[in-house]
Amino acid sequence: MPSKKPVTVFGPDFPFAYDDWLGHPAGLGVLPRERLGSEVAIVGAGMAGLTAAHELMKLGLKPVVYEASRLGGRLRSQAFEGGQGVVAELGGMRFPRSGTAFFHYVDQLGLATAPFPNPLTPAAGCTVIDLEGRTHRARRLADLPPLFAEVARAWTDALEEGAGFTGLQDALRERDVPRLKALWDALVPRWDDRTFYDFVAQSSAFQQLSFHHREVFGQVGFGTGGWDSDFPNSMLEILRVVLTGCDEDQHLVVGGVQQVPQGLWLRAPAARELRHWGAGTSLAQLHGGAPRPGVAAIARAPHGQIAVTDVLGTTRRYPAVLVTCQSWLLTTQIAVEESLLSHKLWMALDRTRYMQSSKTFVMVDRPFWNDLRADGWPVMGMTLTDRLTRGTYLFDNGPDKPGVICLSYAWMSDALKMLPHPTARRVQLALSALKQIYPDVDIASHVIGDPISVSWEADPYFLGAFKGALPGHYRYNHRMVGHFMQEALPEAERGLFLAGDDVSFTPAWVEGAVQTALNAVAGMVRHLGGACHADNPGPCEAWPGIGPVALGD
Repeated sequence: MPSKKPVTVFGPDFPFAYDDWLGHPAGLGVLPRERLGSEVAIVGAGMAGLTAAHELMKLGLKPVVYEASRLGGRLRSQAFEGGQGVVAELGGMRFPRSGTAFFHYVDQLGLATAPFPNPLTPAAGCTVIDLEGRTHRARRLADLPPLFAEVARAWTDALEEGAGFTGLQDALRERDVPRLKALWDALVPRWDDRTFYDFVAQSSAFQQLSFHHREVFGQVGFGTGGWDSDFPNSMLEILRVVLTGCDEDQHLVVGGVQQVPQGLWLRAPAARELRHWGAGTSLAQLHGGAPRPGVAAIARAPHGQIAVTDVLGTTRRYPAVLVTCQSWLLTTQIAVEESLLSHKLWMALDRTRYMQSSKTFVMVDRPFWNDLRADGWPVMGMTLTDRLTRGTYLFDNGPDKPGVICLSYAWMSDALKMLPHPTARRVQLALSALKQIYPDVDIASHVIGDPISVSWEADPYFLGAFKGALPGHYRYNHRMVGHFMQEALPEAERGLFLAGDDVSFTPAWVEGAVQTALNAVAGMVRHLGGACHADNPGPCEAWPGIGPVALGD
């Protein structure tokens, strides 16, 4: 009998219940009295950095946050000028409910969410699939030609054949750690060295079908849309995504997701949550309203401390430092003393492969796509296509507010096609492509205000959208994720911690940023002589027994 319990990002590599740990009344740990009020450095004010800073503040430390750009990192919600609070989500925009640690903070901040308008979901209303010059409208899979159902079935069958998916996901739903570990750990060496495309092409389910079926799967996919930009990635990474439900039941944060990290910056925890600081204390209050400037250098200082020098030349020393920026910045923008990390860890950080991503948004006068055609279908729908735009999403903020169209959401080579072009040209290219799909719809006549676009690979503080692990990268992941366990490290390598979705086993998903931040919190507490409460053991206590399987070098 299949489990009825919800799917959560419970491992599978390290099946630790972060949501339970966060919700326990004992709190996340206790520090020695002499450490209370001590400063620790947090490099980066994205979701990972502010999650860690918020929790460390509650435990009695004084986090000193450094930020080179803006609060929120890749949770970036940019408001349209004159748009009554209407935003374009330039970074993360759809968040699976399976990410329970992230939603712990969403709920704590009292933020509203709504279903994301993914293809073939009720939130999308109408989905338009345009391939090879043919356009199909659908509200559900059954509305599409049989080819699409064949592709969907083949994908389900391939997962069952190659990974025993139902049994694996039941173990995850039940949080049956021994069974989940046994099943998952056996899959790691089988699938780490193989690409996603290899998994699909070699499955008997797809081999019984045509190449065109694989092509349609790559162009359209199911859940969040096309998969072909991920075809070179390790199948292990893709399996994690579908196993943990990251590609389904996704929500947006009403008013913009940047409210989550900004909310953690401003939030003053209740007095019962604070060990050392007085009521009304927030990260913003501890910083006088703004974080410190970006970091230029990190080096070992005397007496086991670590020196952090900002871009204005000010150096401060800390007993512990958490780095949450993307790993390439540690060799291209920040002068990090090489001996602070092992050569093997440097290899892992340097081999991180970032995927490109481009988005182009316009604000429109109203959600005109809800107007009906003569045949009863809406004039536009969420659109998946093999044309330049790839994915087009429609955001209805209500009849009394402007709407937003993400004209184009593209990855990898499709994103690079946009890289040289200014925003206005990107809009022109997208509208030209969409005109082939909607010849009778004058989208441009509804556009108001200035358009907004982003290419994350061109941002000097990111150099890419997020990590996409290649075959053979499991060992690198293992080194990065496990670095918070520092007791066995040489003394020269202790005290510098890492967090962020690119450090995690689930890159591109904010849950990975939150979970690695919480690992770092536990590691820093232990490094400073503290510990978790016996009634609420944390990641440091759980890692030796249920940590990721080691493949060996």
